[in-house]
Amino acid sequence: MFRSLQQQLTKNLTMMHSLFRASEMREIATLGRIKLSPLLLIVFLSSIACSDLSEYDSSQVSSTLNDSLIVTTESWDVEMRLMQDGRNRMFIEGSYAINYQASDRKRTDISGPVYVQIYDTLGAVETRAWSNRAVYLEQEAVFELFDSVRVQTTAGNRLYSEYLKWTQDTDRITSPYFVIIITETDSIAGSGFDGTTDLEDYVIERPSGRMMVD
Repeated sequence: MFRSLQQQLTKNLTMMHSLFRASEMREIATLGRIKLSPLLLIVFLSSIACSDLSEYDSSQVSSTLNDSLIVTTESWDVEMRLMQDGRNRMFIEGSYAINYQASDRKRTDISGPVYVQIYDTLGAVETRAWSNRAVYLEQEAVFELFDSVRVQTTAGNRLYSEYLKWTQDTDRITSPYFVIIITETDSIAGSGFDGTTDLEDYVIERPSGRMMVD
């Protein structure tokens, strides 16, 4: 009988040990799942970041490739002619020029001294201009003069400024900066200039002074 009780006790202890091990294994498995979830989240976020980085790198590579397709051409003792309606409209001289040409834009930077002649409809010189440098934007059909700009027409009208822009579509010259205009009868200064190339018809939006010339 004692042996029977001992066997029963041993059996019960074995069952309790098995139940404890099973419970422990379930807890370990649960902890494993809990620990695995942040790992999966980190891997998922990392994959998203890598995907975004790849797209960014691709765009950077494309931009670099596009920039590398810009063709530059240098010239010395430059002469340029701009045409309008099939006739010469502008002649430009400069000591040095560099032309940037890409698929979507063309730009020419001219170092001075820069000399410009503007022709009237009959082909005669209407206006002359001087500056230290110039830029021609072909797509925009815009010609810009920078730094110590001086303009003189055959009629004797004069303009002084640090910047002047000629727009081919409107065939007018403009400057948002300070200008001085001197004609045979008066002198006016101000900013916001818009006028014709012969300086016969113009507007200064913000005049700052005017003086009559005897």
